[in-house]
Amino acid sequence: MGRLLRILPIVVFFAGPVHAADAPPMALTGATVYPSPTAAPIPDAVVLISGGVITAVGKRSDMTLPPDQRAIDCSGKTIVAGFWNSHVHFTGPQWLRAESAPASRLTADMQAMLTRWGFTTVWDLGSVPENSLALRARVDSGEVAGPKILLAPNFFPKGGHPVYVPADVPLPEVATPGEMTDLVTAALAMGGDGIKLFTGAFMGDRPVVNMDVAVAKAAVDVAHARGSPVFAHPTNQAGVDVVLASHVDVLAHTMSTQRSYTDEQLRGFKAQGTALIPTLSLWTTSPINADRMLDAGVGQLKNFSDNGGTILFGTDVGFIRIVDTTLELELMARALSADQVLASLTTNPAAYFHAARKGRVEAGMDADLVVLDGDPAADIRNLARVAITIRAGQVIYQKP
Repeated sequence: MGRLLRILPIVVFFAGPVHAADAPPMALTGATVYPSPTAAPIPDAVVLISGGVITAVGKRSDMTLPPDQRAIDCSGKTIVAGFWNSHVHFTGPQWLRAESAPASRLTADMQAMLTRWGFTTVWDLGSVPENSLALRARVDSGEVAGPKILLAPNFFPKGGHPVYVPADVPLPEVATPGEMTDLVTAALAMGGDGIKLFTGAFMGDRPVVNMDVAVAKAAVDVAHARGSPVFAHPTNQAGVDVVLASHVDVLAHTMSTQRSYTDEQLRGFKAQGTALIPTLSLWTTSPINADRMLDAGVGQLKNFSDNGGTILFGTDVGFIRIVDTTLELELMARALSADQVLASLTTNPAAYFHAARKGRVEAGMDADLVVLDGDPAADIRNLARVAITIRAGQVIYQKP
């Protein structure tokens, strides 16, 4: 285990309980509620919350508020389920020494990067080990207000140290299936929620280094035996082919090199139930060919969605500095409807990652909610205009 701690780009650990029982009863009144992306909205609604769970949802005229319920007037606003960001990184300088940093500062940093934008659950797909460990522990204890953090350690092909990772940062470059089996087993035994493979490592002016299929398959076999999902950073067509040949679950990015997936790849995605995180904002940060790369990503997103694939919202925030989700929403809306974009934030990840009590605003569901200043059906950008973020019945962000 000591070797693993030195080489993993993140360290995973056991998630503590969410203190939902400590959340006071609450009533959100007067908003338009979207129970799900495809359900009819409920106007002038009331959402009752107790013990971190939604206890009732309905029109105000049909509801009676318990006398001890704290009421928050949400008139003129819209309520949707809490958002998932399925691709983030806690790698910025603000997360350094997270084990001892003031809780108030970490909460403010969480707000700036995540809860301000409605995120109640996130997948951390690669961060600094000790900070990921300390940060999640403090969030789970309730000391820091933040989203539920799911963690996935990263594994790289031999010789595939990406050019954007400093050369002096040790990475787990894996050469054989046996080595991969041992490393993934150890990572998941420490409490990992999933893993991420670089099936294609970007090397700058040099050719992409792709992971051997047998090595990738060894990782997938271990993860799937434990019910854990596998993400992949594909980079190029060969990286996508490794994803399919090894039965990886989630493409962590679109590719920047071509507009469409091949017909054979699309058939493979459909047969295997592969999901896609587009991260379209990433391509706008490129100093060269940004428009071409973005067009390619949008084309692949439409291609993938039209093929019936599951789309998961993710921004790669932490690696890129764009925290405002407006751009990602606008770019996704070039290929998807408003309902589809909302699903990528709510019902799609809840279903894909088997979180049965998340993703919808219904009685019996976890009280993970977002109160928006506008209706996303009228303007997709309203999904970024967050007034209140609630996780397990506790307000973790409220607009000043």
